[in-house]
Amino acid sequence: MQGGVTSVFSDDIAIDLGTANTLIHVVGRGVIINEPSAVAIRSRGSVREVLAVGERAKMMLGRTPESIETIRPLRDGVIADFVATEEMLRQFIKRAKTMLGFRRPRILICVPAGATPVERRAVYETAVSAGARRVYLVEEPVAAAIGAGLPVDEPFGSMVVDIGGGTTDIAVLSLGGVVQARSLRCAGNAMDEAIIRHVRRSHQLLIGEANAEKIKIEAGSALANVNGKATEIHIRGRDLRQGRPKSIVLGPADIAEALSDCVEDMAEFIQRALEDLPPEVSTDICDRGIYLTGGGALLNNLDTVLERQVGVPFKIADDPLLSVVRGSSRVLEELDEREHLLIKP
Repeated sequence: MQGGVTSVFSDDIAIDLGTANTLIHVVGRGVIINEPSAVAIRSRGSVREVLAVGERAKMMLGRTPESIETIRPLRDGVIADFVATEEMLRQFIKRAKTMLGFRRPRILICVPAGATPVERRAVYETAVSAGARRVYLVEEPVAAAIGAGLPVDEPFGSMVVDIGGGTTDIAVLSLGGVVQARSLRCAGNAMDEAIIRHVRRSHQLLIGEANAEKIKIEAGSALANVNGKATEIHIRGRDLRQGRPKSIVLGPADIAEALSDCVEDMAEFIQRALEDLPPEVSTDICDRGIYLTGGGALLNNLDTVLERQVGVPFKIADDPLLSVVRGSSRVLEELDEREHLLIKP
């Protein structure tokens, strides 16, 4: 009873610091911030001034004058611009504190499974500089497995594939510990880039990142032949031959073709991970299936295509976008029992 009461007034927060989106979960309160990982910066000589972060900054993408730059401060799941990331985190944490009125929080923050010690340290120091009292790190797919509700404490293997914006991460857990964790720098952003290249090559049309993401979300499919009503999308861009605006219609077959290399890379990555597991754990996973989390799990028919290529059942977790941040929050709530899952900065 006491634990339930204290959790309501907890000042612990879990952060899923993603390449595409940053989510903040306050223990006992739920997710209170879910915004794009974007920062708008005005440059005046050698001085850089942050104008906006999150949703406001993303709205400026591709529409700013020369003096203002909109950037994504994380690339492939790790920090590419330390100053911008620190300011973005600082503003998000400040907003959370304004809502809840807590003191400097303890923060658990996620990093890709393949992050180097230098990259981990950068995340740690950025969170400290942004106002954390204490900082813990956990690997993203480990948090995703816990957040997806996998029976990670049972004496059999559970496997999760977390497809974010910058990385695809795999974790295999058994008896509450990590059997394997690895990372592939091919995920949602790589899919967007593949769509841009395909549209340019096949239709001589230049589109931006925002349009490519819209195509992926609204009409994206990993399967060319879709049963039932096919989703088509009208897209507008610049004709590379004539330099004037032009509209085209894309269907599932176009997008499946554009994404085929990305999906194949993911399938090979998962296959290699399975081959490196102990036979008993691999058998458990073949029987119980592999769970997909992250925004990439929402790509239509991705589970079907991966199942065909890997030969193992795939299942999409409930609410896959929130699996990582919910799992991180559970680790914080059960820190004494889960401390062995934390990694050193």
